[in-house]
Amino acid sequence: MPNLPNLTAAEAIPDAAMGEVERILKTGDLFRYGSDQSPVALLEAEFAKALGSKYALAVSSCSAALFLSLKALGLPRDAKVLIPAFTFAAVPSSVIHAECVPVLCECNENYRIDLEDFAHKLPEVSAVIVSHMRGHTSDMDAIMALCDAAAVPVIEDAAHSLGTAWDGKNIGTIGKVGCFSFQSYKLLNAGEGGIMITDDENLIAQAVIMSGAYEHNWKKHPVLHDAFAQWQNRLPLYNLRLNTLSAALIRPQLDALPNRVAKGRRNHDHVAAHLDSCSWISVPAALPPEQRAPDSIQFNLVGMTDSQVDAFTAQAAASGLKAEVFGRSQDNARAFWNWDFIEHNPDQPKTRKMLSRACDVRLPARLSLEECDAVAQTILTAIDATMAA
Repeated sequence: MPNLPNLTAAEAIPDAAMGEVERILKTGDLFRYGSDQSPVALLEAEFAKALGSKYALAVSSCSAALFLSLKALGLPRDAKVLIPAFTFAAVPSSVIHAECVPVLCECNENYRIDLEDFAHKLPEVSAVIVSHMRGHTSDMDAIMALCDAAAVPVIEDAAHSLGTAWDGKNIGTIGKVGCFSFQSYKLLNAGEGGIMITDDENLIAQAVIMSGAYEHNWKKHPVLHDAFAQWQNRLPLYNLRLNTLSAALIRPQLDALPNRVAKGRRNHDHVAAHLDSCSWISVPAALPPEQRAPDSIQFNLVGMTDSQVDAFTAQAAASGLKAEVFGRSQDNARAFWNWDFIEHNPDQPKTRKMLSRACDVRLPARLSLEECDAVAQTILTAIDATMAA
């Protein structure tokens, strides 16, 4: 059996970030509004430029970005927000936090939104969050056409999709708002943190104030002073700011992003080619307009019973590999039936069936091809041992 690499380690922090963190610690200036040239403000400008967006706001998490996006849309209490049934629990949680009601729509075996169910439920909602879950992009052309016709705003949950493009456009710039994560398992590692981007000056002005730009701290943002002044003292402050240390960790990693995206795609496609040789495994292909930036791999277990699926994950675990089936692992936060905090949570049978066979394995961009071979071989050996038994 080949030696497996460490799949849980995060992307390394560049030396340049270490030097900046030391400088900041010596000054004690950890508050994002401590100076006009805060590392957080610099990160926002650099991130917006890199993605091709007008405005960016760095906050404490991607969940915070989703929440602020919903609040800045001015949705009334109990407004319905359509989300995919295959997403992370933080997405419906942000909807509830914004005093709205999550409405789930089905997802297909390729992990993307089921457009028929989406179109059926769209007339009853006031906003849509599209989760590009695990970097799998739904048909954004069809989704935007439906939502634009219905005048329903789209928020992109791009926590897993930084660096992904759809028909040449960066994911996160297609809807009204794009929200990203800097949690350790993402391509840019700050431990925690998030950022939202938009071209809507009224929306970003509200989000900035609600994020915690109290009194006149919004003046330290280099744009939109007229828009900010309009909302002064009219919005609640949720205090979801990013601190300067987190921004200092992220900024030097922006230059490494294109290389990480390229290596992540290479690693994913390399392992997928190995797995596709197995009749018990199906790896969903990218949609034609989609250029992915994966840091993990998902595949469906085909023609296997529940007991065989469980035996496979146990066999992989015994070999040192965590291969988790979303719908077969207890309390998985990506299985919608575990979201007991949703008051009305009807079954989504198509998504439930998919999640019962969809397997998830981390595949960091930092891996070499030899390490990717070890991951693929461990999966295939576990499959062979399971099905032979």
